Amino acid sequence: MEKDFRDNRIKELREVSGITQRFLSLTTGIKQANLCRWEKGLNRPNVQDCWKLADYFGVSIDYLVGRTDNK
Repeated sequence: MEKDFRDNRIKELREVSGITQRFLSLTTGIKQANLCRWEKGLNRPNVQDCWKLADYFGVSIDYLVGRTDNK
């Protein structure tokens, strides 16, 4: 069964890092509106944006999207 993308960890990782959506947007080149939608589980990021976020936070894509608890 596919997990709901609302289980993603983007917001959690961002808040633990003490950064705003705006800062994350500016440093990754990802639109802030997209970050907001992803954090709310309304949309899903494309593969390239998952790579950017996983690299930025130093985690695996599987961890980022909530498929595993192993970073």
